Amino acid sequence: MDTKVGKPRAVVCTIASDAHTWNLMFLQLLLEDHGFAVHNLGSCVPVVEVVDCCLRERPHLLVLSTVNGHGLIEAPGFIQAVRNRTELRSLPVVVGGKLNVDGAVPDDDVRNLLRLGFDAVFASAAAAEEFPRFLAHVGQAAAAN
Repeated sequence: MDTKVGKPRAVVCTIASDAHTWNLMFLQLLLEDHGFAVHNLGSCVPVVEVVDCCLRERPHLLVLSTVNGHGLIEAPGFIQAVRNRTELRSLPVVVGGKLNVDGAVPDDDVRNLLRLGFDAVFASAAAAEEFPRFLAHVGQAAAAN
């Protein structure tokens, strides 16, 4: 991981059941274009490895991406494992992609993910515009610290 002073750091991964990597490569490039140093954990990473990486690397952002349609099933356990660690409670954590096999994610499911501890959910058609704005906010917060 790039550890240049002042550069915000992000960790990118999928849910444990998702073997896709193209989404992670896209997100890595997008994050790098927005000034982040990225640690891409790859696909099918158990949540315990993600937590360990975040404890070790101390990123400014954790991005959970999934395209296999099982995000709504696995994301709650993922965020609980992250938020159970006192050291990671203030870490911004976002989830996005194809979160279910039906396509559109109901508002109730989005609210539930936010209630469980995600800082943002990017699963709508507007996500491509919303995510870069979110990154700008996180980058500014990282620069202020």
